[in-house]
Amino acid sequence: MMARERGDPARTSPIFLPDFCKPSMALAVVLVAELTAILIVLGRRSTHEQFWIDLGRTSLFLLWVGLGSAALLCLLRPRLANVRARFAGLVSFAVMTGCAVLVAEAAFWLGQWWSARTGAVSTLFPDAHREFVLRTAGVAAIVSGLLLRYFYVSFEWKRNVQSEARARVNALQARIRPHFLFNSLNTIAALTRSDPERAEEAVEDLADLFRATLHDERSRIPLKEELELARIYQRIEQLRLGSRLEVEWQIDSLPLRVRVPSLIVQPLLENAIYHGIEPSPDGGTVNITGEVKNGRVAIKVSNPLPVDPTPRRQQGNRIALDNIRERLELAYPGRSRLTIDAEHDRFDVTLEFPEESNGDENSHR
Repeated sequence: MMARERGDPARTSPIFLPDFCKPSMALAVVLVAELTAILIVLGRRSTHEQFWIDLGRTSLFLLWVGLGSAALLCLLRPRLANVRARFAGLVSFAVMTGCAVLVAEAAFWLGQWWSARTGAVSTLFPDAHREFVLRTAGVAAIVSGLLLRYFYVSFEWKRNVQSEARARVNALQARIRPHFLFNSLNTIAALTRSDPERAEEAVEDLADLFRATLHDERSRIPLKEELELARIYQRIEQLRLGSRLEVEWQIDSLPLRVRVPSLIVQPLLENAIYHGIEPSPDGGTVNITGEVKNGRVAIKVSNPLPVDPTPRRQQGNRIALDNIRERLELAYPGRSRLTIDAEHDRFDVTLEFPEESNGDENSHR
């Protein structure tokens, strides 16, 4: 494992090792130790009478090695988080291999003590000291190296995925379709003479929209802010489309203080207007509904389907939906969902994610 060395020494933040202090990791160690013990015993082709004894002995040995290594790495984690990845890997390798050697030594000398006390040689303990310890050290070194390599590659892969997702978030936050900007400016310019007050409000709304869209300091914002951003966008488009655009909001049951990734609702409304309302000469109605059920938040944006959608518009719609889907997956790994239903002359997009909150953030308006 190689650390990046450009200028200052590279550090891994967070550390590439998993957090062995978590109960879930302790359970994972136990399961891996048991599965490994089964494979080892099956590989020895033990007889039916010796299988369970061999399995119990091997399981106990591997559990001591696995849980001992996990405990030591848990204690060393704060220190390893402040060093280079290469040094952290070497220390972890030494800890895991050394722990296996210590357990092997303890098992051998425990067998010697048992034999001296009972006067009989037990088949539960090893009898060849040097061979047993060296074999254990060799196996532990191979397994430790493979595990550490897996941890490092997995960490780098996750970090690359997160970096790519953050880049996509920044790209989305820094982007507003040029046609929307030009149309908004033209609408404001037309209002400056006929209705200066509405033109001033439109300028303020446009500034608020750009400020929120370009803001990337917080990864999550209250749902109330996200919905307000969508309402600002609606007001600006309402000036341009007039009575052709109607938006019905049914979101009273949503927990407005729960924190969500930014720009997950406003782009859906933007797509609904751009792909569903604008191409239609008569316009239409966009329905935005929300509910909480079984600890999950569901927000649906529905718009009428145009009679003849252009391929360019369809492609842009897919890009935006894929972007939102990826950011939801980043925020809620394996617990979010974006579903599309394009039947009955309407295009429905539904976001689902867990109702996570801190303190009283799950309280309603």
